[in-house]
Amino acid sequence: MLGFVPPLPQQPGRPPSSGHMIVCGDDALARRLAVELRFIYGERVTLLLPPGRDANNPETPLTQRGRAAALFGRMSAAMNRAGNGSGATGGNGSTGGSGDTNAGVEAVRIMEAPEPSDDVLEEAGIDRAAALALVYDDDERNIRAALTARRLNPRLRLVIRLYNRKLGQHLEALLDQAAAVAMPGIDPALLDASTTVLSDADTAAPALAATALTGSSKIIQAEGLLLRAAERPPPRPGEHADPGLCTLALLSSTTNDPAGAEGSDSSGDEAPQLLPDERAVADATGRGTVVLEAISRADPARPATRMGGRGAPLAQIFSRRLRWSALGFALAAVALVIASLLTTKDTALHSAYLTVLDLLGMNDPAEGASPARQIIQILSGIAGLLLLPLLIAAVLEAFGTLRTASSLRRPPRGLGGHVVLLGLGKIGTRVLVRLRELDIPVVVVEEDPEARGIPLARSLHVPTVIGDVTQEGVLEAAKIYRARALLALTSIDTTNLEAALYARSVKPDLRVALRLYDDEFATAVYRTLRTAHPGALTRSRSVSHLAAPSFAVAMMGRQILGAVPVERKVMLFAALEVAGHPQLEGHTVEQAFRAGAWRVLAIDATPPADRNPDLAALPPFDPEGDATPPPSGLVWDLHPGYVLRAQDRVVIAATRRGLAELLRRQRSAVPGR
Repeated sequence: MLGFVPPLPQQPGRPPSSGHMIVCGDDALARRLAVELRFIYGERVTLLLPPGRDANNPETPLTQRGRAAALFGRMSAAMNRAGNGSGATGGNGSTGGSGDTNAGVEAVRIMEAPEPSDDVLEEAGIDRAAALALVYDDDERNIRAALTARRLNPRLRLVIRLYNRKLGQHLEALLDQAAAVAMPGIDPALLDASTTVLSDADTAAPALAATALTGSSKIIQAEGLLLRAAERPPPRPGEHADPGLCTLALLSSTTNDPAGAEGSDSSGDEAPQLLPDERAVADATGRGTVVLEAISRADPARPATRMGGRGAPLAQIFSRRLRWSALGFALAAVALVIASLLTTKDTALHSAYLTVLDLLGMNDPAEGASPARQIIQILSGIAGLLLLPLLIAAVLEAFGTLRTASSLRRPPRGLGGHVVLLGLGKIGTRVLVRLRELDIPVVVVEEDPEARGIPLARSLHVPTVIGDVTQEGVLEAAKIYRARALLALTSIDTTNLEAALYARSVKPDLRVALRLYDDEFATAVYRTLRTAHPGALTRSRSVSHLAAPSFAVAMMGRQILGAVPVERKVMLFAALEVAGHPQLEGHTVEQAFRAGAWRVLAIDATPPADRNPDLAALPPFDPEGDATPPPSGLVWDLHPGYVLRAQDRVVIAATRRGLAELLRRQRSAVPGR
């Protein structure tokens, strides 16, 4: 494992040296990303934040700078413990919540500015920077800053956070073209990595949706492939746990303790162990496991379906009372036709014709006819009088229903087995799409009627409750007592917690997944909910924690296939070329395995000139236990004796520190990489 990276000496006001990285943002993702780059990859980092609000404001006790300093301090202490094996902090110490920073925290240079303007970026050292991450919550601000940065430094590697996917594709092509014009003859591989557009919502949504659905399955899509990992409980005495294709992680030692804590980077020996070796798995008693159990081709992306069909159904256009009234009138008309047929001895067609004329008031009086015929005409006229208000009511109801067909639906009375989704911001909207692609019934609760995801919920006919989830009656309106799971994704931790506690009081066995940013707060919440409801499933997720590794790897000029949460830790899946990796090239699959760091899962043995970037398009190859190199194709469940060659491309599972070490070694082994 990568040990503690000592703080870099930094003089106040002095610009950073060449090769550093700049992170610009205004929320938790920016701070998480700076932590990832500094303490995992060992890079020099400048963090540009907007000015913090009044520190005396009770709603915001820490400024932006103070929050960042506190997070860096905690991370520095955790890395010290990892490196020293003790709980003491290093000689430089760490900061508290006061917002003051010392030499230890100032390894990350923190600047404050309202906008990343030309002057601000130049002061941050944009001309000498290796990479710039623009992770503001506002797409427009990120686009303006990206255009400015590309003009100031054409060689800069840009990582941009954009929610709009289509706009991101156009922007990436535009900025790559600008870099190619400014640097003729640039290596195509470097140009391909010069601009990367990512979305934290797209990165986190699959993990959040999977947590709400099954609680234990973790599904990621890797370039057209579907990788499914699953949590398995500890084996009973005398039993052996099924390792699946391979064991990816051991869960926390406290997972099965009702008062236990959910493991994170700061959980010490109780934390989950990622990528354990066979001895660690055999020695682990009472611990659950996460195993890779299946790999399959992913189905093509399907559009999200409507919950109520494409049009307004008949049951919504006409009310139940009106439908029963129409049925009664139809039965009365049939009875009149039968009576006319029996009394007049007329044909069925002529009897029906005369009855319809009578109902519509279009016939002459039946003077001189038999008494039976006259009575039937009178009854038909009375029934015809009832037809007019019935037709008017039908027209009014249809008009009103069609007028409101584009409005939000209310949860139907008999709905059950659904997922209650709190919050329709960027994250909640992406999760809603994911759930509807899987045809999972959803009820949305959103306080703001103008929220980002409201138009999507309206177009998909997803039942939506507008109201404050902390107010009594709102969750009841969402049928929480019949739901299968609660997915609390608002941006406020305390709101998510309050909703979860109230939902558990209504349905104690409800599956709950919370969006929580702070690890310490998440641990306390997890312990409390597990103690109060030991039989129910509780999970907490941090969107910034899930997304930060993807942004950090992109700043290093690489891409990851996906991220799987293991409690409060993250495991990454990446595709790497073996060339330039001394830990991989020339080693067997068994020798290349590094416990707690990385593991080779698959190999693409296709020659580089014929290589298809889509892994799912590769022909399958069955090695049949053979350790000789395959001629071409993608191979899973490799023979341990297979020797990795320079021309191979491998799919690996790695920890954040393990992947950082691989990329750092490759960069030092290949000059100019």
